[in-house]
Amino acid sequence: MLNLFGVRMLENIEKYAKENNIPIMQKEGIEFLIEFIKKNKIKKILEIGTAIGYSAIKMALVDDDIEIISIERDKERYIEAVRNVNLFNLQNRIKLINQDAFDVELTDKFDLIFIDAAKAQSIKFFTKFEKNLNDNKFIITDNINFHGLVNSNENMSRNLKQLIKKIKNYIEFLKENNQYITTFHDIGDGISVSVKR
Repeated sequence: MLNLFGVRMLENIEKYAKENNIPIMQKEGIEFLIEFIKKNKIKKILEIGTAIGYSAIKMALVDDDIEIISIERDKERYIEAVRNVNLFNLQNRIKLINQDAFDVELTDKFDLIFIDAAKAQSIKFFTKFEKNLNDNKFIITDNINFHGLVNSNENMSRNLKQLIKKIKNYIEFLKENNQYITTFHDIGDGISVSVKR
């Protein structure tokens, strides 16, 4: 269990994210993810999109046997993530990589691949890293609803329209992918869970 100091440190990370406009998982989303990891006895996780390390820390705190590799291309966010991971003394279980995910080659196998990076690249992330997934294991993607805009008819900028189109394409890609069974959860900002057949 997390002591009061740990709880305060997590609250400080949440506050820092809010003040600096850094997207971290919504409360309901992270709670869903933690319960999922517990229920499915997940031990090895690949996270694409570390941001400042919030979700990696929360996932690692589920169980002392959990190991995580997390990739973040933004240097400033990576530095903050390293600081946060060290505060929790999790540097032995959370390996942070400061690189573009497309330049990272891994031979490790994972029980869970968690995609929480550039939304326009989700299909590419999925197809690049699925070879690293253990059989009958999971790929989870956050922000499937993208702040409710995926099913919205409101006026949007051209760039935002293109991004929403790519997220919709990803949803179709998941639905039509016969190698996986995907369920969609209207939790937090929308989460998809794909299990390898």
